[in-house]
Order: sequence, then structure tokens, then C-alpha cells
Amino acid sequence: MRILKLTFILLTMAGCWRPDSWSSLHKRVAYYVYTSITVFLVNTFTLSLLIDLTLITDNADDFCDSFLFIMDMLNACFKVFILLINRKNIIMIIDILMKKPCKPSTSTEINILYKFDKIIEINTWRFVYLAAVTLSFFVLSSLSSLKNGKLTYRAWLPFDYSSTLLFYLAFIHQMIGMTVATVASIGCDTFIWGILVHICCQIEILTYRLRRFISYSNVLRDCVRHHYDIFRLAFIVNEKFRLTIAIQFILTTLVQCFCLYQISIATTKAKHIEMILYMACILIQNFFYCWYGNELKIKSHQMIDHIFETEWLTLDKNRKKSLMIIMRRTTVPIQITCARIVPVNLETFMGILKMSYSTYNLLTQNMQV
Repeated sequence: MRILKLTFILLTMAGCWRPDSWSSLHKRVAYYVYTSITVFLVNTFTLSLLIDLTLITDNADDFCDSFLFIMDMLNACFKVFILLINRKNIIMIIDILMKKPCKPSTSTEINILYKFDKIIEINTWRFVYLAAVTLSFFVLSSLSSLKNGKLTYRAWLPFDYSSTLLFYLAFIHQMIGMTVATVASIGCDTFIWGILVHICCQIEILTYRLRRFISYSNVLRDCVRHHYDIFRLAFIVNEKFRLTIAIQFILTTLVQCFCLYQISIATTKAKHIEMILYMACILIQNFFYCWYGNELKIKSHQMIDHIFETEWLTLDKNRKKSLMIIMRRTTVPIQITCARIVPVNLETFMGILKMSYSTYNLLTQNMQV
């Protein structure tokens, strides 16, 4: 079974992941060129928005419109960068999950893996559908701007795009940049929380093995190694993607408050729906991070209870020592954090919502002055 199949398809489309099957020289070169083009389009689009915001924008309404989208684009640019530099670490994570002791070996363990894999697939498709509908609304609204001879997003360009050809090139540049950024962002998000779900799955498989095979010394030895690999997976995610999660939370907090402001001042139903869908995507992004971070902490903490439910009193001294190694590790539950400071759990999700609303209130008060 392939791990996170849909996620890696999205990352491949965004130019962030060359498939392992593309091992020949000409395929590697072709995908490298494709990656360079997608990265160039996303970064130049973001840069054009940023220059316009800092040098040209001179009123509050235009600032709010631009700032909202720039924060999301900066977030996407950072995610693309993190994915590209962490290819070896991503391969390591997948390799750990695909090999023993993490690899399921019985029909029950395969069913456990299938259950969690189904959860990931369903939630990934839900997120993709919501993002696709939202992106479609943005593209449709862009077509109305196209008819009026205006670019969808305010941007500084190093040429005069008053001619038809250059205008259409600038418009296509914005649409491709926005689409690639959306796909890359979805791929990165679903990868990180998808791995959190797989770690939860491995904890459940380990619990099953402890209950079923605790009297076998060789299996118990494998369980100790399995528990080590679970903590190793969590450490890699924490170490390599903690800044990604932190920037996701910081920037989306700002985006949410500006999105609320845009909803409150929207003059057309189309703009209203567009902003509501955009807000829903951001909330779903953060919710999945926090929900599965919370689930992982709970499941890892419950390991001690599951160990005490086994027939550990009947074990000999050496096997009890092996079991103690697992128990000592479990006394400190797995906690995914933002930059080693803020825990990724449901309390943090509620905190983000409260902070966004407080910032929105402050923003509206300043606008009214």
C-alpha cells in the first residue's frame, strides 16, 4: 500500500515532488525544469504583489484586499521551499512507515492501517473539493475583471501591460501562480497532518501487538523498536516542519481577521460567498493540524493504560525490563509544537479563532476612526 497516495500526486503536480519512478536522467532533468518554472511563477507572482503593496498601494481598502492574498501566497512560497529542501527527510519518513517494525504483518494490523488510511483519504478529498470550489470562484471572479481590462490582483510589473498580448500574459501568470500555490499548500498540509494520522495508526498497531504477543520475547523486542520508531517519526515531523506549522498559524491568523473584515464590507453576493469559502478553507487547514496533533498526544498518553491492561505480571524479569523501556518513554506524551513553543492541539485552534476575532475588532475600530 502506498503512503499518502493522493497527497504525493498533488505535490507532483505542484512541482514539489519528483516521483521515484522518474529515475532516468532525462526524466529527472525534465521534472527539474518543471519545478524551476512552477517555483519561478509562484515567487514572481508573490513578489509583484508585495512590491505593489509596499510601494504603490495608498488606501485602506486596496491594502486589505492585497494583504489578505499576499499572506496566503507567502505561506505557500515557504511551504514549497520547505518541501523541496526536505525531500530526503520525507523519503526517510515514508521508508520508516513502509518497513518493519512499522509495516503491518497480520490481517488485523492491515485492517487497522486501512482504517486510518481511509480517514486520511476521505479528509484529503474533502479538503481538495473545498479548495477546488473556492479556487473556481476566484477564477470566475477573475474573468469578470478580465472583461473590464483589469488584472485580478493589484501587482507591480516591470513592463507596461496596456497592450492586449502583455495583459493576457500577466493575467495567465497570476492564474497559474495562484493555482500552483493552492495545490502546493494543500499538498504540504495534507502531508503533515497525514503523517500525524499515520503515527496514531502505528500507536494502535503497537497496542494490538502488546496485547496479543506480549509473552513472546522476540515480538516484545520488536515492540520496543517499534515504539522507538514512533517517537522517531514524531521527532522528525517536529524538527523539520515545526516552522511550517508556526508560519501557517501566524499568517492564517492575520488572514482570518482580514477575511472577516472583507466579509463585513462585501457589497456583492459573489464577493461574500468567495470570502466565506476562503475563510472555510483556512479554518479547515488549521483544524486538521490541531485535531490530529491533539489525537496524537491523547493516543500516546494512553499507551501506559494499555500496557497495564496486558498480563505483564506473568512476564519474566527481562521482558518486564523491555516493557519498562516503553513505559518510561510514554510518561512524556508525543506533543507536536509550533517552533517548540505553542502545542498543536484544540486549545491552540480555539486560541487562533479568538485572536483572529480580537484582531478583526481592532481593525474595524481603526477603520472607523
